[in-house]
Amino acid sequence: MAERRRSLRTRITAAATLVVAAALVVGALAFYGILAASVRDAAVRAAETRAEQLATRVDDEGLAAVTELEDDIVQVRDDDGRIVAVSEEADSGDLPDDDGAAITYDGEPMIVVREDLDDGTLLLAAPVEDDQGTLATVALLLAVAVAGVVALVAAITWWVVGRALRPVARIRAEVDDITADRLDRRVAVPPSGDEIAALAGTMNRMLDRLDASATAQRRFVSDASHELRSPLATIRQHAELAQLHPDATSVDDLAGVVHDEGLRMQGLVDALLLLTKLDERAPLRAESVDLDDLALAEVKRLRAAGVAADGSGIRAARVRGDVRLLGQLVRNLADNAARHARSAVAVGVAERDGHVQLTVDDDGAGVPVAERERVFERFVRLDEARARDAGGSGLGLAIVRAVAEAEGGSVRVEDSPLGGARFTVVLPTAP
Repeated sequence: MAERRRSLRTRITAAATLVVAAALVVGALAFYGILAASVRDAAVRAAETRAEQLATRVDDEGLAAVTELEDDIVQVRDDDGRIVAVSEEADSGDLPDDDGAAITYDGEPMIVVREDLDDGTLLLAAPVEDDQGTLATVALLLAVAVAGVVALVAAITWWVVGRALRPVARIRAEVDDITADRLDRRVAVPPSGDEIAALAGTMNRMLDRLDASATAQRRFVSDASHELRSPLATIRQHAELAQLHPDATSVDDLAGVVHDEGLRMQGLVDALLLLTKLDERAPLRAESVDLDDLALAEVKRLRAAGVAADGSGIRAARVRGDVRLLGQLVRNLADNAARHARSAVAVGVAERDGHVQLTVDDDGAGVPVAERERVFERFVRLDEARARDAGGSGLGLAIVRAVAEAEGGSVRVEDSPLGGARFTVVLPTAP
C-alpha cells in the first residue's frame, strides 16, 4: 500500500508538473515571440526614421552628404540601379533592395531599409546586434525562470500531496489493524471537515455496519444452536429412556416424540433458509397476487382449527410479488394472532391511497410499546410466550418483516380495537 501511495503521489506530482510546465513553456514562447516582433518593429521604425533624415540631406546637399557619413552604412543608387555613392563604413557590395531585409554585414546582423530620392534610391543598413543580444538575454532568463518555476511547483506539489495523503495513510493503518474480533474500534475523524474527514466518517459507518452484522450473526448462530439443541435433547432423552426401560416406553410414544420434534426442527430449518434467502436479496418472483384470497384461506384454516376468526373486513385487493412468500407472511401473522388470542381473531384487507393494507387483530394481552420493535427480531419471544408449547421458534414475525420489506412494504404493531395487538402490513398495489 505504501508503494501504491508513493506511486499515486508521484503520478499526481508528475501530472501537475507537466501541466504547469506546458503552460509556462507556451507562455514563454508567446512572450518571446511578441517581444521579438516588437523589437524588430522598433528597429525598423528607427532605421526608417534615420533613412528619411538622410534622404532629406541628400536631396538638399547632394551625394556629398552620403560620402561624408562615418557611422552609417548607406548606399545611393540611381534610377538604373547603379551605385553612385556610399558612406565610409559601406563597401561597394550591393545591399539588397528589399525593405526590411535582414542581412549579415561584416559579421554583424543588420536590417536594410530603403528611401526614395528625387533621383534614385537610398539604402540604409542599421545594426541590430544589441537587439538580438537583448532577445538572447531574455530567452536565457525565460528558460531559467521556467525551469525554476517548474522545479518549485514539483516540490510544492510533492509536499502538498504527501501532506494530503498522510491522513489517508493513517486511516489505512488503523483500518488494517482492525480484525474480526476488534470490530468495536473506530477511525479517528480529523477536525478538518474536508474529504478526508468524510472518508474517515464513511469508514466508521462501514465498521458500524460490519460490527452490527457480526454481532447479529453471532447472536443468530447462538440462538439457532440453542433452538436446535432443544428438540435434539428431547429426542435423545426419549431414546435413552427407551433403551434403559424398554418395557416402560412404547414404540408409538417414541415415534410420536421423534415425529413432533422432527417437524419442529424442519420448521426451524425452513425458516432459517427463508431468512437467509431474503437476507441475500435474491431475485423474487413477481406476479399478480390476490391478497384477499390468501387472507380468506387463512381465516378458513383458523376456523377449522376451532379459532373464532372474523374475515368480514377482507376486501378485494391485488399486489405484485411472490405468492409463496406472501402466503407465508399472512400465515405467520394468523398463527401469531391465534397463539396469543383469548377468544377472537380478525383479519382485514383493504386498498388505500395506492397501497394495500393487511391487518391481523387479536384480543390477547397485546405487545408492550417498548417491545414493538424487538418483537420483529429473530428468536425473540416475549415472556408470556417463552415456553415452547406457547410459541414457535421466534422466527415467525422476523419472516413477516423480511418478506414485507423484500416486497417493497413495511409492517408495524399497535393496539387492536379488540384489546390485544394489531399487526399491519402495507404493500404497494399491483399496477
